[in-house]
Amino acid sequence: MRFGLVLQTDPPAERLISLARRAEELGFSSVWTFDSPVLWQEPFVIYPRILEATERVTVGPMVTNPRSRDWSVTASLFATLNDMFGNRTICGIGRGDSAVRVVGRKPTRLDDLASAVRVIRDLAEGREVTVDGHPFQIPWVRGGKLPVWMAAYGPRALAVAGAEADGLILQIADPYVVEWAIGRMREAAVAAGRDPDAITVCVAAPAYVGDDMGHQRDQCRWFGGMVGNHVADLVSRYGQGGDVPSALTEYIEARKGYDYAHHGRAGNPDTEFVPDGIVERFCVLGDTGAHLAKLRHLEALGVGHFALYLMHDAMDATLDAYGRAVVPSLYSGE
Repeated sequence: MRFGLVLQTDPPAERLISLARRAEELGFSSVWTFDSPVLWQEPFVIYPRILEATERVTVGPMVTNPRSRDWSVTASLFATLNDMFGNRTICGIGRGDSAVRVVGRKPTRLDDLASAVRVIRDLAEGREVTVDGHPFQIPWVRGGKLPVWMAAYGPRALAVAGAEADGLILQIADPYVVEWAIGRMREAAVAAGRDPDAITVCVAAPAYVGDDMGHQRDQCRWFGGMVGNHVADLVSRYGQGGDVPSALTEYIEARKGYDYAHHGRAGNPDTEFVPDGIVERFCVLGDTGAHLAKLRHLEALGVGHFALYLMHDAMDATLDAYGRAVVPSLYSGE
């Protein structure tokens, strides 16, 4: 298993750069950021600072979307960073949540997301694409490489990821849901004539190392609310008890609304509906032994990358605990 660190681009940017440098020192392979430019600072102007301050980690958004930026702009951003720093970027992409909803827009259709995955990767790697009947390419790309990992929850999105993406991002650490999702993705990959083992599975979720479980749950309850935004979309599409595990849908019955002003932050008042059991299932909590046990379980299900969210009051302590006890025990450089 490899490890990534997920950060919000709250000012000052120097704090992110410091955390990224520390993560590399502790054996992390990637540094990711949220990409919601109204709620937080613009990540693509911070990535070169992170790349300058580090030597090995890859950087990218978790996740961008096809609606906030023109696809050719997104591809050129990645291609430019790769040209400057030697293919050290990765593109996490999804339909869009906070970045689009905050400005009154809707998430992207899955057909458009599938097209965006192909177009952004091909352009960033120097190949010609055709968009709206018009062929073009980025002429200065030489030897560019851009893995594109897609965030998904529902059956149709998982099918797109299996057919198109280089990796699957599951923003949840519930082993039952993860196993179900990996199965759906792998079925789609086989149907598309792809090798499912070549698709990296990344679980992204809050991790908090400590002894006070009640405090950890309260600090990470925001994540159940964030996941709930996507689950609400799934329920509207598939219905309660439809083609989505009940472990993912039942808890949102008490959901009353969501204010993105508190998105991704500890103490979010719109997540009081999230029960303790869901927080424990969706996140990775407890002492280092509990973290190792859960991550080994996820690894056995096919997870090859764990990206931990550090949005709580023990960021440095948790990061250091991973560097001291978790990463050395589970890291695979393959």
